[in-house]
Amino acid sequence: MGTMKFEVPHSLPKDEVRKRVEQLLQYWGTKYGVKSDWAGEGARLVGKVMGIQLDASFVITDKAVQGEGTDPGMLLRGQAKSYLQKKFGAVLDPSKSLNDVKGTLES
Repeated sequence: MGTMKFEVPHSLPKDEVRKRVEQLLQYWGTKYGVKSDWAGEGARLVGKVMGIQLDASFVITDKAVQGEGTDPGMLLRGQAKSYLQKKFGAVLDPSKSLNDVKGTLES
């Protein structure tokens, strides 16, 4: 399998981004059993989300969350990318508070 890259821009301070992304990782851990391990400004994720094997890593930069993970193949690549963009985009929405972010993960 190849590698799929993703990048989600943000306009928040890095420490705020980390708090929000931690909410997302907690959600994936609770809902799907995905394991995450922080190292510096990024994290590594391993597990299955919606039946798709996830082995990914990402880093938080001043302007984006950039990452790469196992490419699930041509048939699921579009779905996987849009799911990641949607979830990261929701938690990084500057119009939402940290408390609002928790509610958006369920939708």
